[in-house]
Amino acid sequence: MPAALKPYRDDELRNLRGDDQQGPYEAHDRVYRYDVYNDLGDSRQILGGSKEFPYPRRCRTGRKPREPASAAGAEHLRAAGRAVRASQEVGLPGLLAQGAGRWHRAGHPHLRRPLPRRVRLLRRHPQALRGWHQAAQHPGPRGGAQALPAPARQGPHPHGRRTPAPSLRRISGIASRASPRSRQWPATGSTSLTTTMPFLVDINNLDGSFVYATRTLLFRRGDGTLAPVAIELSSPLIQGDLTTAKSTVYTPHHAGVEGWIWQLAKAYASVNDYGWHQLISHWLNTHAVMEPFVIATNRQLSVTHPVYKLLHPHYRDTMNINARARGLLINAGGVIEMTVFPRKHAMPMSSMVYKNWNFTEQALPDDLIKRGMAVEDPSSPHKVRLLIEDYPYAADGLEVWHAIEQWVTEYLTIYYPDDGVLQGDVELQAWWKEVREVGHGDLKDAAWWPKMHTVAELIKACATIIWTGSALHAAVNFGQYPYSGYHPNKPSASRRPMPVPGSEEYALLERDPEKAFILTITNQFQALVGISLMEILSKHSSDEVYLGQHETPAWTSDAKAQEAFRRFGARLEGIEKQVVAMNGDPRLKNRTGPAKFPYMLLYPNTSDHTGQAEGLTARGIPNSISI
Repeated sequence: MPAALKPYRDDELRNLRGDDQQGPYEAHDRVYRYDVYNDLGDSRQILGGSKEFPYPRRCRTGRKPREPASAAGAEHLRAAGRAVRASQEVGLPGLLAQGAGRWHRAGHPHLRRPLPRRVRLLRRHPQALRGWHQAAQHPGPRGGAQALPAPARQGPHPHGRRTPAPSLRRISGIASRASPRSRQWPATGSTSLTTTMPFLVDINNLDGSFVYATRTLLFRRGDGTLAPVAIELSSPLIQGDLTTAKSTVYTPHHAGVEGWIWQLAKAYASVNDYGWHQLISHWLNTHAVMEPFVIATNRQLSVTHPVYKLLHPHYRDTMNINARARGLLINAGGVIEMTVFPRKHAMPMSSMVYKNWNFTEQALPDDLIKRGMAVEDPSSPHKVRLLIEDYPYAADGLEVWHAIEQWVTEYLTIYYPDDGVLQGDVELQAWWKEVREVGHGDLKDAAWWPKMHTVAELIKACATIIWTGSALHAAVNFGQYPYSGYHPNKPSASRRPMPVPGSEEYALLERDPEKAFILTITNQFQALVGISLMEILSKHSSDEVYLGQHETPAWTSDAKAQEAFRRFGARLEGIEKQVVAMNGDPRLKNRTGPAKFPYMLLYPNTSDHTGQAEGLTARGIPNSISI
């Protein structure tokens, strides 16, 4: 930039920081300032700014926190579409209100929705759970295990020992009966046992709520598929001043009352998985953790800065959708508290998980290694080797990650030929310092933060940011309705404990098992609101900008950068062909699963420039978190 223009560049950044403007802000104000999550309702814990409840920072809006808005939001959903007028902007709140209104006025849930692609037949399929773990809208939080989990030691944890010895012995017995080849590849799907247990007493004291902390044991078969062989349901056992875990293990049965007990066990496990998906894998690990990067980029990097130009397309509409979520979804009485099992404890639970968030583990190869799904292997194409080769999310994701990393490397080395240039970039160093010390300030003292002294560190950081805002969010968001829109398949809440012999609930299970099942899982109103939300969130817009595309063709005048971007798009189009070919390979059974629904969530869709791929397509990687 010419020296004569630098004062104007500095003035623009000062205006965007708005540090001398306390608000309230108007819609036209361009101010990026940090704030804690103090706008979820007066009755909800402030998140961020404390050791007990750490959280990523959000962008300050200038409006005061107000509990009535939260209460009104809930009533807005319950009371019909009377608040929706044709002259208003309908948007997300209006669509939800219209759906809830039709149900409310009719007095029963006769509301037509599109049939989810992966539907009813799966609920009672013997291997249904394995599909959710490898090729679905939530393919992340499970870990490989070469040995069976040991019981945690009794200690200061408020719920003591996680797995009592009888439960562990039962699992060991199941493992000993498995085939030798299967036992080489055990995997535990422990979606939230450690995180859920501390909240269970309070959650189960809420009206109409009974939840277990769950752990699922899966075994890899000879054909590469995973078979669920045991589900452990744990609940707090209070004995005087001591609280321990009471655990029961359930195994597959396919007929009679025991068959329905197994269906219920799978439902309880799905409730845990659904909650973890919405709160952690989706909201926290994409929406919430990205916002500090958006704010810092706009505050510290000029629009002419090469890193700003690289990252800006991956921030499109992110702060807007996050602000809407705080006002409708994650607020007190909002949709998440209505439909997801932790209820009012949802956001504190996500804060507990954020304590262990690590930016350097968000890159896909590092994430897979951490979860025991891959090992470092310099001889492999992506320097990691999958322990389960037919793992669609990982297989497709590694191809996309590698393409992103190549693009970022080619682009950044144009402007940073050596580490000295990077270290002397005042704006860049201020950006990274603010991300660490302010945006993610509650974790600023963590030893894992990159120092940002080398070009390699910048490449890894930018690739991770782009991956999180594009491919990771696409994988956890756009499959929600196609994979989980049929609630008996994927309930979001449970209301009653597992029936025990001799109880009225057990008698009902023997007499009318489907009624007993429905009375246990998500109620009708919760299901309607949850399904309506999933349908909205799973739709691609007609103006979607996909990875490898650019909203502004003249985004740079640098011919080298433009050529590198064209190569990036070509690589992504090549990945599209690979995905289609792998989905047609009969040896890769996990790519379609029992329902024969091909995994396309990480199909880039770069080749589509027509805008025709809108709606419930279950495919495509948008550039940013825009829904």
